[in-house]
Amino acid sequence: MIRGLWDRETVALMLLIAVFPVLAAWLLAEGVQGLGRLVFFLVVAGIWHIIWMLARAQPPSFAGALTAIALAILAPQDLGLVALLLATSFGVVMADLAFGGWGRNVLNPATVTLAFMGFGYPAAPWPDLAVQLGWAAAATGLIGVATGVLSAALLTSALIALGIGAALGVDYTETGTAIAVVLVLLAADPVASAATHVGRWLNGALFGALAAGFTAFWADAAPVQAMVSAALLAALAAPLFDEIALALWVRRRRNRLG
Repeated sequence: MIRGLWDRETVALMLLIAVFPVLAAWLLAEGVQGLGRLVFFLVVAGIWHIIWMLARAQPPSFAGALTAIALAILAPQDLGLVALLLATSFGVVMADLAFGGWGRNVLNPATVTLAFMGFGYPAAPWPDLAVQLGWAAAATGLIGVATGVLSAALLTSALIALGIGAALGVDYTETGTAIAVVLVLLAADPVASAATHVGRWLNGALFGALAAGFTAFWADAAPVQAMVSAALLAALAAPLFDEIALALWVRRRRNRLG
């Protein structure tokens, strides 16, 4: 659906603008090596978008760049080109293009790719994110909310759940940066997260609760690995939360109208 200037590519471009602070901070921290990783994922995602365009007349999307950015920042290191190529191809094709492209997918393709890497290569070292990426993620959240492409309800409920965890004694010293980056890059994806207002509150709260729980009880996992798992589980629950929200709305309407 197109409403004036707001089509799916406009939303994707606004998301790219929103994630720019995280990307810039990461590139400053990683340098040339980080730029090389980004180019690799951009090329792989771009090739698959072109193949799908030629095979199914499915137009490519700027959202492919969003997937590449998330993977460049969060993917395990030292996997090797073949493993990265296989995992990225699986995520981009099976979680995005096979559903008709970004906007119709159920799960974030970067989340699926990272989960595939975690299950397929459990010994791979996950990246240690620089602390400044956490502050950059806060800027991304503010820009996303201001432009309307990220849900304020989802982000707020996630922060509330994390705050409750902190009040209960959870220490986010090791995982705080990973939580912030995964929240804005994966969990808050406007396509893969809940679509209803109530669903977004529940979706964000679940991610925050899982992030707090994994921080407290999953000591063997790398911070990025644990938070990607939290994002995947929260995304899988998003349709259920929307069903709950719709059921509540129908019940209120029946009670009001008889």
